[in-house]
Amino acid sequence: MGQILQNWRVLVATLFAVVIIVGSFMLARGAGSPSLAQASAETALLLAIAARDSDGDGLPDWEEALYGTDPNTTDTFRLGMTDGEAVARGLVVPKAIADISVATTTPDGAPIVDPSLPPAPAEGTLTDSFAKNFFTLYIAAKQARGDADLSESDMQNIASQALASLASSIIAAPDFKSAKDLTISGTGRDALSAFAVNAEAVLVKNTSSAAKSEISYLKAAVEDNDAEALTHIASIAKAYRDSAAGLSALRVPEELAAAHLELVNALMRTSQIADDFTRVNVDPLATMLALKQYPQAVLALGTAFAHIGKTYAVAGVSLPAGTPGASFVNLIIDVANEQAATKRP
Repeated sequence: MGQILQNWRVLVATLFAVVIIVGSFMLARGAGSPSLAQASAETALLLAIAARDSDGDGLPDWEEALYGTDPNTTDTFRLGMTDGEAVARGLVVPKAIADISVATTTPDGAPIVDPSLPPAPAEGTLTDSFAKNFFTLYIAAKQARGDADLSESDMQNIASQALASLASSIIAAPDFKSAKDLTISGTGRDALSAFAVNAEAVLVKNTSSAAKSEISYLKAAVEDNDAEALTHIASIAKAYRDSAAGLSALRVPEELAAAHLELVNALMRTSQIADDFTRVNVDPLATMLALKQYPQAVLALGTAFAHIGKTYAVAGVSLPAGTPGASFVNLIIDVANEQAATKRP
């Protein structure tokens, strides 16, 4: 069992290398790729989460979630050593194998069995699923090789299998709305102007009071331990979610239907990602995978606004500043112009 635990440490480290480094593993749907600068910002934050060790016990917070130790307590089980050292000695085992009877010894040499590993990560979290799936694949590979040690190549293969399985379950999530859910009514400039008034009202009603973006607050939570940051992210996620729900209930002009559906689903997807950001302390793998999706989600939002802006421009609809609907029309036209500018050589 000691060799299993030692290899487990290598295994989870290998997985994190895969999650962080494999840039092609973008799970969100959407056209195009994020800018290099934006992708680099997300990668830096991923690395910060991977290295985060709130209590300085030698065990990163994401691993504490796997082992059921407290990321704010250096010696969770009062073993007379840091949690990092306890894990290294095999005195604390991952939840995925906690049901296996593992006899170890205390620093005094007395035999112990760890019967009190707390239920963290919680059942149903991505971190929990990752731990169970990884250990199952690992044991199967060991048995297939007559319990021989696994090579680095074997470890990478297991990492890829587990990550692919996890990713496929996330990709399967359906869109919030489909075309049949929309109420399509009217066409032409009057219908587009009326829609702008109603859409503006929905967005104003659901504006978050947060002063920064969700990615900035996540950075503050991870790097500065800002206690309020996750609360702000939750409020932003709610604003996205409520905006998507409100917009989806509006009557939509015929020529705007496709772009409107695109916007509603992009808003809801971004809300789901922001919700996963708030789980960084309890389900860090969910946050990391959400970070991998975030650039594409933001790109999808901008693209949806650009498509709406193009529709208004083609129809020749422009509203004077200060009149109902003007803020919505001007916003989407500005976004459309910015998108067009970034695509110029």
